[in-house]
Amino acid sequence: MSPVQRQPRLDCDQVRPYDAARMKRFSLATALLHTLVWSCSVTAAPPTGNAGSRLVPIQTPAGVTIQAEIADTPQKRAAGLMFRDHLKKDHGMLFIFDQPQAWTFWMKNTKISLDLIWLDAKKRVIHIEQNVPICTRTDDSCPQYRSNSDDAMFVLEIAGGTVEGYKIEKGSKLQFSQP
Repeated sequence: MSPVQRQPRLDCDQVRPYDAARMKRFSLATALLHTLVWSCSVTAAPPTGNAGSRLVPIQTPAGVTIQAEIADTPQKRAAGLMFRDHLKKDHGMLFIFDQPQAWTFWMKNTKISLDLIWLDAKKRVIHIEQNVPICTRTDDSCPQYRSNSDDAMFVLEIAGGTVEGYKIEKGSKLQFSQP
């Protein structure tokens, strides 16, 4: 009979510094992987609301405060309110531009009717498009809406049909702090 070789015994009660450091790296790598997978799945989905978005309060001539999401980057401006199923009556989106222009908007992939309000640098209303309908076309042929003035520095999108109730008209001034 040959002698039985003993296998080294694993002592689980004793953790060496090397093992602890290795476990810490493994835990960190696992956490990073989960975060990466989660963020990829979140960014791949269409936007669903204003969770985490900065809001700016905008005072209307009627004294109503609109809580507006800020669209101040090309990516935020391109997404706008696309894919949203609803918009609260006292909420909206404020598009902020670096230079005055007759900014053009369209309703592709926008599921809610909107009122569009173009404002100059002094936050005066220079153009309004009311109850702009949704566009269900799948190509890029949705109608475009633009100001008749080259002075627009801001565009405010609010729920369709609310402009009159807020007493917003051409020449009126909206009050807000620019973020």
